[in-house]
Amino acid sequence: MRRALPLLVVLLAALAAAFLLAPRLISPAEDSREVRFVREMIQHHTQAIDMATRIRDTTTDAELRTLALDIMLSQQEQIGQMRGWLTLWGRPWAGEGMSAEHARMMGMATQAEVATISTQPEKQAEVTFLQLMTRHHQGALAMVPPALEGGVRPEVQALARQIQAAQSAEITLMTRLLKDRGAQPLPAPGGMGGMDMGDHQH
Repeated sequence: MRRALPLLVVLLAALAAAFLLAPRLISPAEDSREVRFVREMIQHHTQAIDMATRIRDTTTDAELRTLALDIMLSQQEQIGQMRGWLTLWGRPWAGEGMSAEHARMMGMATQAEVATISTQPEKQAEVTFLQLMTRHHQGALAMVPPALEGGVRPEVQALARQIQAAQSAEITLMTRLLKDRGAQPLPAPGGMGGMDMGDHQH
């Protein structure tokens, strides 16, 4: 009986570990919060990288160039992480994506707005970038709450919290940089209430 006890303990520990890991072994469904959040955040990040690249190539301001590089590197890394998850989950990288209306609600700029960063004089382009990126970050914060709800995979929740912390800090910085230039942020996007990603229409 005494010999059986250690074996029983090991067996129970193995069963407990399997129970805890089970949710991670099951791939999220195509219409899950995880897949939707990841795909839409990839789309969102892609535009942020585009805008950051444009201002890095335009401005001579060292602080702004550092901010742009931070956005580029951090969001490129997060895109790689999210694409890796989609691959592991057996889901294609490209999905239906956000409609133009929903993208606008999530703070995304139009292509014409993004293009102005490359065509305006340097000082004007700096203000345009800071205004567009502040609104863009506010939209990202609106995308986070559904990814933090119960039942969402812990690795997705961890990334959502990382995005929330980093982009909140960058909004504070960009608001100060705008003030330094005698400018104000744009009105916050319509999705700032943290709309339920399960309810929007594509």
